[in-house]
Amino acid sequence: MLQEFKDFIAKGNVMDLAVGIIIGAAFTAIVGSLVSDLINPIIGLVLGGADFTSLYTVLSGDVPAGVGLEAARETGAAIFAYGAFITACINFLIIAFVVFMLVKAVNKMKAAAEAPDDVAPEVETGPSELDVLLQIRDALAKTKK
Repeated sequence: MLQEFKDFIAKGNVMDLAVGIIIGAAFTAIVGSLVSDLINPIIGLVLGGADFTSLYTVLSGDVPAGVGLEAARETGAAIFAYGAFITACINFLIIAFVVFMLVKAVNKMKAAAEAPDDVAPEVETGPSELDVLLQIRDALAKTKK
């Protein structure tokens, strides 16, 4: 049973999946930083300097004015955190776009690898030596008649 487990783990598909998960987790951290550190400040600037991720509405309960999202959550009030949701949507769209671009690049590389080696284009070189000799023979035959 232990040998079967080792064989299962050693298969390429399991290792590919493990590598994919590890890279995906690291990539998610990069995209999260891209959204929170680069995109959200630009959106916040457009919205008048508000911190985009901390936009929320109090549904019920008492929250002091001007309190950030985390502090509002700590009060126990019902919070509608639409800024965090929009940030998650932006993260998803960016990740989906980058994955699309990666798949497109991999498919292009696969197609290039499957394509036949560089084949020289056909170049017309004119008639062969045999063709020229046949034309001369035919021309001589016509002149002799």
